[in-house]
Amino acid sequence: MQQYSSLPEQNSQVDTTPTLLATIQQLRAELWLESSLNKLQSRLNDYLLSASASTVQVEATEAEIFQTVVDELDIALNNSRVAIALPQPQTTSVKVGYISSSPSPVVEVVPQKGKKLQLKLTQVMEIEDLQHLVNQQPPSAWPLTIDSDIIGWLIIAKAPRELLTASQIQLKSQLFTRVAQQCTDALVQLKQIQSWQQFSQNIGSSNQELERTNQLKNQFLANTSHEIRTPLSSIIGFTHLLLAQGYEPTRERHQEYLNIIQSSGKHLLALINDILDLSKIEANQLEVQQEEINVPELCRNVLALVKEKAANKGLKLHLELDSTVKTLIADPLRLKQMLLNLLFNAVKFTCTGEVGLQVVPQGEFVSFTVWDTGIGISKTDQVQLFQPYFQIANSVTTRDEGTGLGLVVTKKLAEIHGGSVEVESDVNCGSRFTIILPVRPLPEVEENRQSQIDAEDITPVSLDVAPSSNFSILLVEDDLPNGKLMQTYLERLGYQVTWIKNATEMRAILSQQKPGLILIDIQLPDENGLKVVQQLRQQPEYQMIPVIAQTAMAMKGDREICIVSGVNEYISKPLDLPLLAALVAKYIKLPPQESATENS
Repeated sequence: MQQYSSLPEQNSQVDTTPTLLATIQQLRAELWLESSLNKLQSRLNDYLLSASASTVQVEATEAEIFQTVVDELDIALNNSRVAIALPQPQTTSVKVGYISSSPSPVVEVVPQKGKKLQLKLTQVMEIEDLQHLVNQQPPSAWPLTIDSDIIGWLIIAKAPRELLTASQIQLKSQLFTRVAQQCTDALVQLKQIQSWQQFSQNIGSSNQELERTNQLKNQFLANTSHEIRTPLSSIIGFTHLLLAQGYEPTRERHQEYLNIIQSSGKHLLALINDILDLSKIEANQLEVQQEEINVPELCRNVLALVKEKAANKGLKLHLELDSTVKTLIADPLRLKQMLLNLLFNAVKFTCTGEVGLQVVPQGEFVSFTVWDTGIGISKTDQVQLFQPYFQIANSVTTRDEGTGLGLVVTKKLAEIHGGSVEVESDVNCGSRFTIILPVRPLPEVEENRQSQIDAEDITPVSLDVAPSSNFSILLVEDDLPNGKLMQTYLERLGYQVTWIKNATEMRAILSQQKPGLILIDIQLPDENGLKVVQQLRQQPEYQMIPVIAQTAMAMKGDREICIVSGVNEYISKPLDLPLLAALVAKYIKLPPQESATENS
């Protein structure tokens, strides 16, 4: 007969007791975890609600969030000391910013074996030690991260004896991880609340500012359109006159018309430069060339440029120079630009009387004061005087002249030099505008040197080798007027010029002949000119051919971009023909091996 034993059943009943106890302990630990997290979240929500209902300073509320986190963790961990350390800018250390509020003011940690740290409020700690705490098993520190940036660390003290149950100890790392997430989520929400509050406060003033900006923009477009159309009218009109069949002006009259066309073209260029200058300044891209300036000579030259306009209105010009002011370190072109802006304004707003320039020393500075006996400026207008596109209503002239950018550019140019602009004026009592510049440039201005080559950087080169049809130039230019201009000018100098319109034609020509120099536009209809140059430089048979980029790219860094792409020289449009001739002549004089590698 088969026998059955009841012993396994008895053992099974005995074994259920520890399993049940473990389950209960685990449930209690999980309840402890969720309860601690819920309590912390409730307090954080209270702070966020308070912040959204008022204009609380964000720094104060951040402090409350951090302090709440360490206090709630301290309670949840049965008075295990907790701290938050914050990174120190531009250092390899952190500083304890918050410690839980229970009696002991110290958080004791052991980052490495044999090394013990007693952390107090405001105490500095090295990142290296902190990283050891993060990497410990189990960790003693947890990073607080927002958008991959660490804004702080939660740190827990090394307890002399563990006050948590075994099940709670298993959940401690999870507790800290979730608390760190709650803390960072609360800080993100706080930033959003602050942004919305700021938006709500500013929306009214922003709408007013947008409306004003829109009005100024429309005024600027209207004025700029007028200023552009005026010289264009002269250019188109006199060109039409010269081309008219049956009209044969005298040589003197023909020369006069050409002078007017050239003058109008220069006026257009000056207008574009004003707009570009302001754009460069606002983009922090405009740089200055520092050199020693002969102040009396520069001032006399500036007044000579204003003399004709002043004489046409019957105004007297005065120059008052202090004998001790001899030289100044600044950008001579920009200083001329500033003084001319002020002098032309003075003439513009003066019907009768005088306009003057006074130069006097002021310690380490020199002041250039442009004064007039004109209509003056009201206090209301003075407030907006240096705003872009703003123009004073002018009863002296029959129309609004300029774009309203001159004073803005003048002020910003003075600031770039480390100086300033001041104004004194009363209605019907004239005006005094003063540019104050340092005699020696500030260190940061001295270091800010412009690398771009312009027409003044290269002096015309006399030709040791006379130009001849034996030297061939490949001109790649899709714009018909510019292409015709360069071809005609260079052929007149004696060069053989092959003019093509795009990169495809260029490759076809190069497969048949090897020019002495390539003159290439950057914006071609079928390909980017710089990429074409890069491809040429990768082929041995074209590496030695000098390449000059001629382009309308005239912003800061454009020359460097061209040089890096493999060109030897850079010239911006509108073209300075004598400069073009000098650049071409430079490469005639060099042996082929030198010409292609000089700027590499």
